[in-house]
Amino acid sequence: MAAQLIISTSIDLVRIAPERIVYISSDGNYSTLIQADGEVRMLSFQLGQIEKMINSQLGKAGEQFIRIGKSLIINRSYIYYINIPRQKIVLSDVGSFSHTVTASKEALKQLKEHIEKEVK
Repeated sequence: MAAQLIISTSIDLVRIAPERIVYISSDGNYSTLIQADGEVRMLSFQLGQIEKMINSQLGKAGEQFIRIGKSLIINRSYIYYINIPRQKIVLSDVGSFSHTVTASKEALKQLKEHIEKEVK
């Protein structure tokens, strides 16, 4: 079976395939997980805790996620468009969904450079 991310609390459990996660954004002590099918989940974990879960549970599959700044973890396979001056990144499968999120210019600049290095 392919890797699954399991996020468990005292009252619920979410088990999700990494490729179904578009991005996870932080909201203080909570995080919001946006799925490729449009489903939105509130999680009672801080982003750092979720980042640790991704690293410990997913192994190599966890490498498809990248943390951008303090408040965003994105699935790099959905990166479609980056605009540094507008502090904008579009995550899309170029078909059924498109999500626009914001990040700092510095974080987007680093992400852009990181992606350019992967191509070379």
